[in-house]
Amino acid sequence: MSNGTMFGYEFHGLVREPETDNMMTAASSDSSCVFDLLIVGGGVNGTGIARDAAGRGASVLLVEQDDLASYTSSASTKLIHGGLRYLEYYEFRLVREALIERDRLLAIAPHIMWPLRFVLPHSEGMRPVWMLKLGLFLYDHLAPGMKLPKSRELDLTKHSAGKPLQDRYKKGFVYSDGWVQDSRLVVLNAMDAAARGAEIRTRQRLISARRVDGMWEAEIRDMLHDAVTTVRARAIVNAAGPWVARLLSDQLAVPNSKSVRLVKGSHIVVPQIFDGPQCYIFQNPDKRIVFAIPYEQRFTLIGTTDVAWNEEPGLVEISPQEVSYLCESVNRYFNKSIKPSDAVWSYAGLRPLYDDAAANASAVTRDYVLDLDTTGGAPLLSIFGGKITTFRKLAEHALEKLAPVLPAVAGHSWTADAALPGGDLGSGGFEAALRRFRDAAPFLPLQLAWRLMRSYGMRAYDIVGNAKELADLGEDLGQGMTTAEVDYLVENEWAKAPEDVLWRRSKIGLHMTEKERQKVTDYIHQKLG
Repeated sequence: MSNGTMFGYEFHGLVREPETDNMMTAASSDSSCVFDLLIVGGGVNGTGIARDAAGRGASVLLVEQDDLASYTSSASTKLIHGGLRYLEYYEFRLVREALIERDRLLAIAPHIMWPLRFVLPHSEGMRPVWMLKLGLFLYDHLAPGMKLPKSRELDLTKHSAGKPLQDRYKKGFVYSDGWVQDSRLVVLNAMDAAARGAEIRTRQRLISARRVDGMWEAEIRDMLHDAVTTVRARAIVNAAGPWVARLLSDQLAVPNSKSVRLVKGSHIVVPQIFDGPQCYIFQNPDKRIVFAIPYEQRFTLIGTTDVAWNEEPGLVEISPQEVSYLCESVNRYFNKSIKPSDAVWSYAGLRPLYDDAAANASAVTRDYVLDLDTTGGAPLLSIFGGKITTFRKLAEHALEKLAPVLPAVAGHSWTADAALPGGDLGSGGFEAALRRFRDAAPFLPLQLAWRLMRSYGMRAYDIVGNAKELADLGEDLGQGMTTAEVDYLVENEWAKAPEDVLWRRSKIGLHMTEKERQKVTDYIHQKLG
């Protein structure tokens, strides 16, 4: 059930990248080639900074040791939200910024993001009604001009949202937030950065970097070919997430007084346990909250946990105790009980939170800290903390901090209303765009057309190309995943291994049989040699 083992099938084999893929893998062994910015880390913060900087005219190289969004950025609860519970810790600035960003992101990527309504039942003995009302009032009014519907009270004995809940829950509230396909958000930022001139190199790891004559000289290892190249950069951004502190000490040999606090968050996916489009947010006796969210049409996503992690960063798995905790959390509320064996998939990730010395892992700030080091001349900016909702604003703040010492990024901010690739859906929003897409490709089954538009937006037309019938898209590898779609992911989205396609660029692996997943694996191996 882990993020490393899906349905008993191991997905960790890397494969050779196509040598003709110049946009995605172009590399220089000539140390005379100088980049304005070397970004280490291909999560949402790293790719967001790469996109913004490239759009300002800077020359950018981003390196990621594995696949884009391999770790933290693909292990979120998939929410674009202000963070209602952060109000308890007086994180008003963070919540306000996140609420503003929520509306902006929903506008620039409406294909991979959409609004949701969350039902919050009142539970006796936990947060009192007055506290919930005050929190929701603040949530509705902290940021000006919010577009999503405001919160309101619900009579759960009469409202349809109360039907899945146990009879003891009489009163509740409903409020708005947003959903995001988190891995796709990372990939789209990388695609836009590349379109604006950035070089994106996946499966390439920074081995070491040192300041030489006012610049950074960095050695980068290609993990697929075991080859080392040397590049020079005027500045480095350390966006290594869980590895941010280790990168400073081990690869860069730079002293640092700040640290990250690693917190493991885990989720389970079970067959659908309630009807309707609404989500639920449940309070637990330990003051934590757990979400239950409709997922992939036929499932319910439940999470997350907050477990302090004191070991080395890397791939992590959900523990049996966490599975039990999540089951118990929802069983306090729903009529339909679940047990650990109901989980058909699980995933876990490490959140690299800025260490603010909070005693409780749940209370650690989700805000970010940007640390600029100019010792020795060449700037080094390290990113501590952050959350997926605020990545775009974090990128702006990062470049503002760098601008005085790196003129190449001193241009105006531009990303607030610039659509991410595929997000220019046109008039009428997603539903109208889907109708136009179906008119253009009437041979596509409705479910396939919907999935392509939800995943790729207007880039879905690139996958369909000049096809006149379904067979023109190549072999159906299972659940509507055609060879044409896999080709697109390999050639345009840095997909180099089965898990890149099955579990990050899509969640099609959740719907496939083991035999179908093997067909996708075989095709990728065949395509990439």
